[in-house]
Amino acid sequence: MAHVKMYTTLICPFCIRAKMLLKRRGVEQIEEIRVDLNPTERDAMINMTGRRTVPQIFIGDTHVGGCDDLVALDQQGRLEPLLQAA
Repeated sequence: MAHVKMYTTLICPFCIRAKMLLKRRGVEQIEEIRVDLNPTERDAMINMTGRRTVPQIFIGDTHVGGCDDLVALDQQGRLEPLLQAA
């Protein structure tokens, strides 16, 4: 199973939804980086992704995007192969 990293905040319904989807697809551990607690992590997230919103999800070295991007990937049948690839 691929390493999953997610930039999040404490109160973010999209973060919760993305974590639930990943867990349904067999992801047992998600490295969460709380950008609300550490502004330098938010800056790093923006530099890597060009996006200011959370969640920002990485599966292995692949930047998936946000929750809507993750759901779309799943609906296209491309999420599980990506999770298994790394």
